[in-house]
Amino acid sequence: MLKAMVLRNIKLYFKDKGMFFTSLITPAILLVLYATFLGNVYRDSFTSNLPDGFSLSQKLIDGTVGAQLISSILAVSCVTVPFCSNMLMVQDKITGARKDLTISPVSSAVLSGSYFLGAAVSSLLVCFTALALCLGYVRTIGWFFSGKDILLLSADIVLLVLFGTALSSMVHFFLSTQGQISAVGTLVSAGYGFLCGAYMPISSFGSGLQKVLSFLPSTYMTSLVRNHAMRGALAQMEADGVPKVFVDATRESLDCTVEFAGKTVTIPAMYAYVGGMVLVLLGAYLAVQYLAERKRIYS
Repeated sequence: MLKAMVLRNIKLYFKDKGMFFTSLITPAILLVLYATFLGNVYRDSFTSNLPDGFSLSQKLIDGTVGAQLISSILAVSCVTVPFCSNMLMVQDKITGARKDLTISPVSSAVLSGSYFLGAAVSSLLVCFTALALCLGYVRTIGWFFSGKDILLLSADIVLLVLFGTALSSMVHFFLSTQGQISAVGTLVSAGYGFLCGAYMPISSFGSGLQKVLSFLPSTYMTSLVRNHAMRGALAQMEADGVPKVFVDATRESLDCTVEFAGKTVTIPAMYAYVGGMVLVLLGAYLAVQYLAERKRIYS
């Protein structure tokens, strides 16, 4: 029954051209906007901070900037896309399909689980398509990725999509109108990129705001993607003789290095924290679904 419900949700998502293209067009538009407008800003900022009398090949500069661009796109898309793909949960309430499903033999646990899994699978398909587009773009300007980097980026995408799906499931549970869907979608699309440090590195914020954001999993999700997207380019800089102090400063300025309570957070610790938050959000989502079902039965 769970498999049938998951397949039903995936089919409905891809059948609804509005939801599908809204999800897919977001990373594509971001890639075009970043490459067209922010690319030159990032490039000028990077080259202006190079040590005096030191120069890098244009390919390495472009590859470094490209890696920064695609890490920002993926960090944002892997959370905003699930908010689009998970709209089916609310759409079923609006159309009355949810009421029909609750009086069918489908249990509450199967229903809530199918929404989560269906949204996760749909989001992964969109986000891996976005990854292919991003890697294709970097391939044309400066390629410094290894097979390991791509595998780690893929693992990051899976983790971030699971987080985005769990978060959107929790939020969408309380929505019941088309206006609420639009409001939440606009808020997440407009604000999340700044909150996670994708548009502006968190290291450029004030110390007080940095301390607040260090508690949020979005900070570490962006750092994971950025570490794995930029590892090859930064390693090539060191191989080309760029002073290590400059490379380390670049890592810190781009949030590859994140501190919590004055201590540098390791990559395994980032994975553990984000994974823990996924479990917490998923548990909370299943709990509110269970309580709502009990209330419906006994009311």
